[in-house]
Amino acid sequence: MKKIVACGILALGLVVLISSPSWGINSKVGTTAYGFLKIDVGARSTAMGGAFVGLSDDETALFFNPAGLVQIETRRFFTTYNNYITDIQSGFLGYVHPYSEDIRLGGSISYFNYGSLTRTDDQGTNLGTFGASDFSMAISFARKINTQFSLGATGKFIYEKIEDYSSDALALDLGVFYISKDNRTRIGGLGQNIGVQLKGATESHKDPLPTSVKLGISHNMRELPLVVALDVAKPFDNDIFFNLGGEFTALAPLYLRVGWSSFGKNYKTDSDKDNLAGFAAGFGVTWKVYRFDYAFSSYADLGGVHKISISGEI
Repeated sequence: MKKIVACGILALGLVVLISSPSWGINSKVGTTAYGFLKIDVGARSTAMGGAFVGLSDDETALFFNPAGLVQIETRRFFTTYNNYITDIQSGFLGYVHPYSEDIRLGGSISYFNYGSLTRTDDQGTNLGTFGASDFSMAISFARKINTQFSLGATGKFIYEKIEDYSSDALALDLGVFYISKDNRTRIGGLGQNIGVQLKGATESHKDPLPTSVKLGISHNMRELPLVVALDVAKPFDNDIFFNLGGEFTALAPLYLRVGWSSFGKNYKTDSDKDNLAGFAAGFGVTWKVYRFDYAFSSYADLGGVHKISISGEI
């Protein structure tokens, strides 16, 4: 009965999102601050097209769905490096601690460095360079309600600096997670980056946060050594999009992954590379209590992004 209720909630959520009047061009695109909070932090999840809200079975649940942290049974660390487009570099460091049988605690730090940017005047004269960076620090909590349902929350402090200007904000992620009795199907829901900007870059202006609602489902297939996952997301500042991914497990300790995100349509420029926009692939290798993951994702003419993650037991 609980499984039927959970599936019904997911289906209802999908109907509400798909029927949203904002399915067309969204007038709020580009109006929120702290865009780095939208970007996937893990190589495994990136290779699966970002479809991870309904899976969240590793340390990146700190980002995707804190309620999924209940699946982690030992103390774990996670770190990733992302060589992003236009020489932007980012990193993420996380830790998960099983506080008790029913409670998981976690902490994470995320940063973005935008490198050296050129300063010009109104006439385009080069006036030198300046820097810009983003930073967030978060604490996560997850609790099992019973053997199948769990709830989770992540509180974040966010800081951004551009030259001599800075801003900061507080945000909250709220997640719910369901695991079927046979442990093969998982369903997750998340409200992400719910919060407020405390201080704007200027005294007279404050920006909204990149809030979004996400629903996901994953399934470990009985007939094949394959995990498939599907997410649907509705950002408050953009149109609805879908993420789809799979992980092939037959070659363990080598894991092969592929994924696609419909958000890739935003990177298309009518070039020969448009067909690759939104696609991603990668692999993972486990050794003892450690795991190495790599992902490559295509941004069409903007280029490709390489991401590396390392995680393990402490």
